[in-house]
Amino acid sequence: MTSTASGGDAELTGLSASELAAKISAGETSSEEVTRAHLDRIAAVDPEVHAFLHVDADGAVEAARGADEARSAGGAASPLAGVPLALKDVLTTSDMPTTCGSKMLEDWTSPYDSTVVQRLRAAGVVVLGKTNMDEFAMGSSTENSAYGPTRNPWDTDRVPGGSGGGSSAALAAFEAPLAIGTDTGGSIRQPAAVTGTVGVKPTYGGVSRHGLVAFSSSLDQAGPCGRTVLDAALLHEVIAGHDPMDATSIDAPVPRVTAAAREGAAGDLRGVRVGVVREFGGQGYQEGVQQSFRAAVDQLTELGAEVVEVSCPHFEHALSAYYLIAPSECSSNLARFDAMRYGLRVGDDGSRSTEEVMSLTREAGFGPEVKRRIMLGTYALSAGYYEAYYGQAQKVRTLVTRDFAAAFEQVDVLVSPTTPTTAFRIGERVEDPMAMYLADLCTIPSNLAGNASMSVPSGLSAEDGLPVGLQIMAPPMADDRLYRIGAAYETARDAATGGTLLDRVPRLEVAS
Repeated sequence: MTSTASGGDAELTGLSASELAAKISAGETSSEEVTRAHLDRIAAVDPEVHAFLHVDADGAVEAARGADEARSAGGAASPLAGVPLALKDVLTTSDMPTTCGSKMLEDWTSPYDSTVVQRLRAAGVVVLGKTNMDEFAMGSSTENSAYGPTRNPWDTDRVPGGSGGGSSAALAAFEAPLAIGTDTGGSIRQPAAVTGTVGVKPTYGGVSRHGLVAFSSSLDQAGPCGRTVLDAALLHEVIAGHDPMDATSIDAPVPRVTAAAREGAAGDLRGVRVGVVREFGGQGYQEGVQQSFRAAVDQLTELGAEVVEVSCPHFEHALSAYYLIAPSECSSNLARFDAMRYGLRVGDDGSRSTEEVMSLTREAGFGPEVKRRIMLGTYALSAGYYEAYYGQAQKVRTLVTRDFAAAFEQVDVLVSPTTPTTAFRIGERVEDPMAMYLADLCTIPSNLAGNASMSVPSGLSAEDGLPVGLQIMAPPMADDRLYRIGAAYETARDAATGGTLLDRVPRLEVAS
């Protein structure tokens, strides 16, 4: 993989994480050299992309030197030791601010690292900084960030998806070879699709939520982002596993995702049954997206997979259920931001009551979308409406989960487009929340059911030349199936096109 963009050492910044790890391990380069190249790349292009909210250059170089010293002493911490990474700003860090893209937490630094960050550091992964996001992970475009939108490197007039657009843009702009995102309704997979990168939502409970600032506790899931399926698999194995600090963490062995990715790269899918979800397609789906999806399904067939159509009838109600469950949990979780304990405090001049200070702080600290969801959730949980709204939504959630269970009795995985459209223009949907919410139409069911799901690039739309994603869904704790099938498809796609999708990302302007 070679980047077409300049800024930083183009040879190093254009390599995949696994390629960089191999070079570092062989002594052909050092972690410090790789890290400095990516820091130079960030300095060159991030004024245009705005993928990062905070870059910890000194901390990253120090961590890189530590990784190099460990290797010299024969003690590499993991296969990814010394490789740089961009971290979504919703995971707590003790040495960098954690803002969640909100004025409510501007300049706030946590007293502890999240479990994901602890595992990254223990593995010798170098954290470059914290990436931009929709405020408290509420959005599908990264336009809801209190610190301004991130831009899609494929077309900087367009969004990079959300809520984790900063992480996906950092990958597509070659500012980092790896990233961490979180996925509540598609916030890893949807940005991956529209930036031509790989994003994985692990099985709920497969990666610890300790230190992940909660939006919707029964839906939130951290996961790996990369430019290749193998890179995502390597990162998945670093961050996954049981954590006693998270009551929802699954106490079971981590699926062998890296082995599955390597097996899949051989390109043989004979004996695999793939289900095409009947309910995902038709009206509202961009023709270029549907064409790309059909071509991807044909490619899976050529690899030996048996493809059948599967109906999941309750998926059409998933979006409505999600937008009752998620706001309800958000209403509860965000009550902690009360101006009394930490974060922003407005109007505390001694003349106002606690309630007045709380009200003024929330008015100033929360953005419009967060306020909208808090109000929706509070209403749905209120006396007299709880059963009619939240209770009914949970019943729909059960039906969606049963649809998945029935489907997985027939097939090994399900596939669909990741998003109905390619990246839309910045500002295009800001005044139309429903149009914005529809960006997550295909991704939300997996969050409701808690199963594993991946987006892998499936080419460029013939209509606008922008990236399209193929979504692969697997049963809970069968994450390895995603990687096997994703890697097989990726290898075949690259062979057919003569290179990776990101070889074609347009050149970004480099700051002088």
